[in-house]
Amino acid sequence: MRLVTYVAGGRPRVGLLEDGRVVDVGFDGDMVAFIEAGAPVSGREPVPDARLLAPLRPRSMRDFLTFEGHMRNALGRLGRPIPEEWYEVPAFYKGMPDTVIGPEEEIPWPHYTDRLDHELELAAIIGREGKDIPREKAREYIFGYTIWNDLSARDVQARELPVGMGPSKAKDWDGSNVLGPCIVTADELDASDLLMRVRVNGEVWGEDSSANMHHGFADLIAYASLAQTIYPGEVFGSGTAAGGSGLELDRWLEEGDLVEMEIEGIGVLRNRVGRKGG
Repeated sequence: MRLVTYVAGGRPRVGLLEDGRVVDVGFDGDMVAFIEAGAPVSGREPVPDARLLAPLRPRSMRDFLTFEGHMRNALGRLGRPIPEEWYEVPAFYKGMPDTVIGPEEEIPWPHYTDRLDHELELAAIIGREGKDIPREKAREYIFGYTIWNDLSARDVQARELPVGMGPSKAKDWDGSNVLGPCIVTADELDASDLLMRVRVNGEVWGEDSSANMHHGFADLIAYASLAQTIYPGEVFGSGTAAGGSGLELDRWLEEGDLVEMEIEGIGVLRNRVGRKGG
C-alpha cells in the first residue's frame, strides 16, 4: 500500500494512492492510530481535490548516521577521519515530531542561519511494539518507508558540535523536518538497494543507494530497542546518503530553490525554500 495523510476541506484523513489519485480508507483516526490498529482498510472512496500532508506526525524521531560515503565527504572537508567507533555503534539523535511538514509545503528559513542545507534520507516507520529486539527479527517491526529531508543550519551546527551535546538549534525549528510524500508498506518495498537522488532546481546534486548503508535498519532497531520499548509510529532515519547534502559539495540552498528528493519505489518529496526569516 501507498499510504498518505490528506486534507480535502475537513480534518486530516488517512488515504491510499491508487492510480495517481487519493482514496479514503474509511478509518476514523490519524496515521499512527491506523498503524496501531493493524492498518484496517474498510473502503476506497475517491477524494477529489485532496492535498497531501506529511504522511504522519511521528510518535518519535531517531536519526542515525549510516552512510560511510556521507561521513567521508563531510568529515573530509573538516580534515577529520571517520571515528573508529562509528563502525561499531549506530548512534543517533532525537528529533522533534512537532517540527514535521509535508510535500509541497514551503521550507521555512530560520532567521538565525545563513547556511541552510538539505539532507536526503530514507526513513523506516515502526509498526509493532517491542523491546530488546534481536537483529534477525528486527525487520518484522518495520511498517513501511518514506522520504525524510532532514534540514540543517550548518553555521549553527559548527558552533554547537564542539560542546559535545546533540544538535539543537542546528536541527530544531518549525518545518525543519520534511516527510513524504507517502508511506510504502514494507510488504511492497525491498529497501535493501534503492536508488536515492536529490535535485535542486532540476539539477542532480547527489545520488546514492540504500545498499551503501553500513548499519542497516535491522541494526538500528536492535540498538535503539536495547532496554527500551519502541512503538508503532516511531520514525528511524538512515542518515544522509552520500552526496545528499550541500555540505559535501560546498553548495548551499538559496531562497526560492526547489528541492526534490526521490527514492526508488517511494516517489518524489518536493518543497520550495522560503525567504530567510519568513
